[in-house]
Amino acid sequence: MAGLGRPQKALELIKEVDQRKVDPETRIELTLVAAGARADLGQVDAALVVLQIPELTKLPKGGPRARLQYAYADLLEQAGRIDEAHEWMRKAAASDIEGVTDAEERVEELAGLAFTEEELADEESDEVAPG
Repeated sequence: MAGLGRPQKALELIKEVDQRKVDPETRIELTLVAAGARADLGQVDAALVVLQIPELTKLPKGGPRARLQYAYADLLEQAGRIDEAHEWMRKAAASDIEGVTDAEERVEELAGLAFTEEELADEESDEVAPG
């Protein structure tokens, strides 16, 4: 895209596109680019709003839905909404029947981190206070 590396330019170009005249896959791509541009501008909350479209949950399982959900999970993580981010990454992994993202690996990593935190909490509770 001509706006590559220039998020404001990308947003301007996207506004010029008549969304009603493009195919669904192109519309998804434009949405992902717009959300990424907002995030690049430091507007993470606005980027999340950009992705809150019916296709986020209404598309059939596959690449486009998985990519939307993956991007949404990443933005939630950036916004510090970790539990929601993990939930949406799991949704992305379930949607990614074509293997277009690394959502499944990310979910496994997150599960490993959660387990490690659980183990640490258990170790701390097992410690006996000096008496």
